[in-house]
Amino acid sequence: MQQLHSGGTAGSLVVNAIARFADRPAIADGHVRWSYRQLGDVVARFIAVFRNAGLERGAAVSVLASNRAESWAVICAAMVMGLRYTPLHPMAAEDDHVFIVEDAEIDCLIVEAGKFDERGRAIKARWPGLKHLLSFGAADGLVDVLAELPRVEPAPLVDESAVGEIAWLAYTGGTTGRSKGVMLPHRCVTTMATLLYSDWDWPSDIRYIAATPISHAAGVTLYTVMMRGGFARLVQGFEAESYCRVVAEEKITAAFLVPTLIYNLIDATELRARYDLSSLEMIVYGAAPMSPDRLREAMGIFGPVFVQLYGQTEAPQCITTLRKADHDPAKPHRLGSCGRPNPLVDVRLFDSDMREVAVGEPGEICVRGTLVMDGYWKRPEATEEAFRGGWLHTGDVAVKDEEGYLYIVDRTKDMIISGGFNIYPREVEDALMAHTAVASAAVIGIPDQKWGEAVKAFVVLKAGANVGAAELQAHVKEKRGAPWSPKAIDFVSDIPVTGLGKIDRKALRVPYWEGRKRGVA
Repeated sequence: MQQLHSGGTAGSLVVNAIARFADRPAIADGHVRWSYRQLGDVVARFIAVFRNAGLERGAAVSVLASNRAESWAVICAAMVMGLRYTPLHPMAAEDDHVFIVEDAEIDCLIVEAGKFDERGRAIKARWPGLKHLLSFGAADGLVDVLAELPRVEPAPLVDESAVGEIAWLAYTGGTTGRSKGVMLPHRCVTTMATLLYSDWDWPSDIRYIAATPISHAAGVTLYTVMMRGGFARLVQGFEAESYCRVVAEEKITAAFLVPTLIYNLIDATELRARYDLSSLEMIVYGAAPMSPDRLREAMGIFGPVFVQLYGQTEAPQCITTLRKADHDPAKPHRLGSCGRPNPLVDVRLFDSDMREVAVGEPGEICVRGTLVMDGYWKRPEATEEAFRGGWLHTGDVAVKDEEGYLYIVDRTKDMIISGGFNIYPREVEDALMAHTAVASAAVIGIPDQKWGEAVKAFVVLKAGANVGAAELQAHVKEKRGAPWSPKAIDFVSDIPVTGLGKIDRKALRVPYWEGRKRGVA
């Protein structure tokens, strides 16, 4: 029976797409432009190179590079071969990279020459267990895998993976200590791809742009793009003008952006006048909360094209969706929602005693279904804690309305307890960004002798705006109430974000909490 129910893997998805859409454009990065047939040839040659290096099913491979087509070809080859792939974020520090490569027991690391070859050598020096260090391009002491590709005979594209084996071993951000490896079997990847296929409002002609690292959320979406025979255009990070130029030149129809980048596009009035962005039919946003007021601005500029995702590494991309139709200007309160649970995903809100909360009451989002990870790599205690009560505990607090829409209040660990009030940063941030002068805002709790913790805000004003702290404090007080009004506001030119575009509260807290115990990181 086990053989009867085999297949349905990320590897089979790749093989099927290459065969089905051979002559369609598949992927480009500004240097190469491949059809599905050409992508398949490169994937087949990477498989041959990996086999020649002695890598077999179950071995582990990782890539440290910018957004480039060869990176995706390596990921596809790993899926077909049944290798375990671990993403490395290009912006992470050396210590983080070394920890992940060693903890994940990586057999083969490929780095981009000229950008990450020095980092690759440093990783190898600090962890000799790394068997193979290869490079995209020539680099001293490294094997240039791109030079090897033309010399090998392409391997047959036959899926050798198994649905229950780990496809991605993806590491969490590590905001509460060392990051943890999330075991995502092929079952998770194909469930995710199918849910995105069915529950997002994709255009009929998919021309998708990925600016954030394909090692993370922008990348796993490529599985669904391949299922639909779509085209993916990779760009090297987000720079507003080059991004707008690529959208216009490539007639991009679908995009994934974190809210901070959408704010940049909203405020880039001159660029939007210079470049035609009207081809965009779907803009997916997620990975961090978006201000409802700024979302309303974006809808006024781009039209009814927005789709919101909510997920996390442990249940990737699609716990809930807020579809285009849900972005209803006639129901402005709903713009603060992350949507409703997707098909195939069971979602409940529980209190600390695992009792389901009533409509309108805050509870932790807990998830079950084939989308959920197998657990944390070599962390049985953390796995047991995450799965207590037979559910995945996300750490996110939300309320549910009578129509089943969820509204995320914030992360449990980010909650501020001030004078006995439980205050979630997002509540204050949304109130601040409802002010016409505010472009973006971040909120943390800081030590306070009287209140225990005090609400502190960091605010970026819109160009030409002039408003004082007292006015914003009064604005929040009117919107939310006195306890939510920041005791202090710093006006800053920008707000620190993590490599995934989320507000870096940890960095903001350091000057206030360093050397003190807070109970959260």
